[in-house]
Amino acid sequence: MSAEVQVRRSTANDIRVRKGGEPIVALTSYHAHTAHLLDEIVDFILVGDSLGMVMHGLETTLPVTLDMMILQGKAVMRGAQRALVVVDMPFGSYEESPEQAFRSAVRVMKETGCGAVKVEGGRRMAETIRFLVERGIPVMGHIGLTPQAFNTIGGFKVQGRDPHAAESIKADGEAVAEAGAFAIVVEAVVEPLAREITAMLPVPTIGIGASPACDGQILVLEDMLGLSARVPKFVRRFGNLAEGIREAVEAYAAAVRDRSFPAEENVYLPKGGTALPKD
Repeated sequence: MSAEVQVRRSTANDIRVRKGGEPIVALTSYHAHTAHLLDEIVDFILVGDSLGMVMHGLETTLPVTLDMMILQGKAVMRGAQRALVVVDMPFGSYEESPEQAFRSAVRVMKETGCGAVKVEGGRRMAETIRFLVERGIPVMGHIGLTPQAFNTIGGFKVQGRDPHAAESIKADGEAVAEAGAFAIVVEAVVEPLAREITAMLPVPTIGIGASPACDGQILVLEDMLGLSARVPKFVRRFGNLAEGIREAVEAYAAAVRDRSFPAEENVYLPKGGTALPKD
């Protein structure tokens, strides 16, 4: 008789205690099949609101809804068994008040089964983060370039180049960590500043366009696989799947047009093995 092996899923605390240790590996996923592929390799999977741009062709993340995040969060949870799954809180689902944020976060965690949520913003979100954490919601923070603030910061721009901005981002990091976030994404922040923030904060920093000194790194999966037409400077393409997909589709189209597909091995023949007629 064989005993069923129980796979333990990583938790927010497993990420928190990795501060200063082996670098934390993270990627985004929005589907069950990609989550399954990532699950045994990465430490956590982010169901990012970037799905609005990657999956739906939107120009920004702003139109993404809570229902969209929950739908894709469910899919990722079905594909991942081991990695911590973190779901983004979309624009408009948490900024109004801590109470609104709690209601939204409860929906996300109950309906998806994920292990944590992520919210954008520094000092202005500290009260909300504390409110959530005190009520049992693990929260990942996000400072520096916050894409949901696209219209107020004037686009996707590198953050922290001048001393005033640098001090503001450091204060954001301190406030989010003090409020109880178990880790903080640091996006598009100049390298010396991201390094300094990592050294000063008691919780792991997850860099994206920040510094190799961060406690971990995250990228959008489609960007690093070469599926996105254009990517930011901070992305390294570790694959070129777009070219491979195009070649496969062209081969399929050619096989359909010359009638070499489907072949005999691809169709269901009557019992007795009657062969396909030869043209």
